[in-house]
Amino acid sequence: MNATAHAQQPKPERSKPDLSQIVKWTVYTLLLINFGYYFFEELEIASHTLRHGGAFLDWTREFATTIDEIAWLSLLLLFEAETYMLSDETLEKPSVRWPIHGIRLLCYVFLAHTVYARVTTVMDYEDLQPATEVTSLCQLAGQDISFGMNYVYTVITPENCKALSDDQRFYYTDETVVTNSEGYALERKLVWIDLNDAVMWLLVVWAIELAVWLQNRDITGGVLMLVSHAARVIYAILLTHAAIWTWHGHWVWAWDEFLWIVGFWVIELNLSEWRDEIRGAPGSV
Repeated sequence: MNATAHAQQPKPERSKPDLSQIVKWTVYTLLLINFGYYFFEELEIASHTLRHGGAFLDWTREFATTIDEIAWLSLLLLFEAETYMLSDETLEKPSVRWPIHGIRLLCYVFLAHTVYARVTTVMDYEDLQPATEVTSLCQLAGQDISFGMNYVYTVITPENCKALSDDQRFYYTDETVVTNSEGYALERKLVWIDLNDAVMWLLVVWAIELAVWLQNRDITGGVLMLVSHAARVIYAILLTHAAIWTWHGHWVWAWDEFLWIVGFWVIELNLSEWRDEIRGAPGSV
C-alpha cells in the first residue's frame, strides 16, 4: 500500500528525547530480548518434535513464533520510522518509500505463514485420535519418545515413566511426542488461542495501516478513521489471551503480549500526535 504518496501536512517536529522516548525504546529492547527467548525455546521444542528431521515446512511450523517475531519487530520499526522518525519529505523519496513498502509486504508474507502454521496445528489437534495401543507410558520407555505436558517435554525412561503420568489414554502430538488426556485437552485449547491471537494481531496492524494511509492524505475523521480505531477494542481480546496464558503458567507469553500491546500503543500515540498537527493546519479534513 502506498501510504505516503499523497502526504501533505508535516509530522510534528521532534526535539530532544523525553521520558516517553525512553519508555518506548525500553519496550522495543525488551521485545528484542523476548525474541531471543522464543528462538531458544522453539529450538528446545524442535529437539524433541523433530529429532528425526522433517520437511522444510515442518521446520518453519516449529519455528513459527520466531518467524512471527522477526516480522512483527520489522513492522513495528517500519511504523515507528513512518509515523515518527522520518519526515514526509524523506518518505516521499522513491528510494526510501519503495524499500519500506517492499519490506512491509515481505513481513505480511511471514505473518501469513504464521496463520498457516496455526491453522495447520489446530487441524492436526482436532484430528488426533487416542493411541489405543498405548495404555502406559512405560510401554514407550527407552524408545526416544518424549512426554509433553503444557509445552514441557521430558524423554520417557524406565525410571520416570510411572511418575510422568498414570493415565491410560495417550495421544501422539508428534511422531516422537506423546501426551495424556489432560495434556491433549490443554494443548488443544492453547492452539486455538494461538490461532485467534495471530488473527487479532493482523487486524490490529491493518487498522494501523488504515490510519497511516488516511493521515498521509490529511484525513483525520470520518467512518474509515473510526474503523481504524478498532485496534483499541482488539487489545482487550489480546489481554484476555495474556490472562489465560498466565493462568496456565506461561507468564513469558503473557509478558510478551503485554509488551507488544504497549509497542503498538506507542505507534497509536505517534499517530494521535500527528493527527493533532494535521487538524491544526489550514485545509485539513
